[in-house]
Amino acid sequence: MKYLIIGLGNIGDEYSDTRHNIGFVVADALALEGKAVFKADRHAAMTRLSVKGRTMVVIKPSTFMNLSGKAVRYWMQKEDITLENILVIVDDLALPLGVTRMRKKGSDGGHNGLISIIEYLQSSEFTRIRFGIGNDFSKGYQVDYVLGRWTTEETKVLLPRVKEAVDMIKSFVLTGPDRTMNLFNKRGEGKDSIPPANGAKDKNET
Repeated sequence: MKYLIIGLGNIGDEYSDTRHNIGFVVADALALEGKAVFKADRHAAMTRLSVKGRTMVVIKPSTFMNLSGKAVRYWMQKEDITLENILVIVDDLALPLGVTRMRKKGSDGGHNGLISIIEYLQSSEFTRIRFGIGNDFSKGYQVDYVLGRWTTEETKVLLPRVKEAVDMIKSFVLTGPDRTMNLFNKRGEGKDSIPPANGAKDKNET
């Protein structure tokens, strides 16, 4: 069985280590654990790895965030992967830093990567891992926050949560979304997560 794992982000050094690129970070961690190496390919950097006989095609779209759907559709068609076997990792302002949630479907939430994927696939019924980046920014500074780099304090929280997101991906492949949600969706709310400082609820429009 084959699965398409998509880490969302923007290419280029100026976006490296920014909050908006957490999908790339998780994809890199997954590849590293599986001793796989990304190579530039059509619309994405791509690698393959397996877990207990199941193949994961892992991509980091090179189309920039607002055309992520172009890469997702291409690789779904090229690898003949069904909608229920794709998993998208996306940053989420509505969740505290480091909190992860898996959902089997949902709206785009104002996130340009999800908007593009839904548009290209003509469906919102695909599984995604929402990775909380918090919303500690003043009104009018959302873009600066999302495209800003992690602080030292945030990085300390980030590392174990990235590992947990990798575990969620492997659980999704091996046991499916329902069991994975039951196992993981109540985790990640411990004392080492950083709650939002100002209660901002703006959607991610970058």
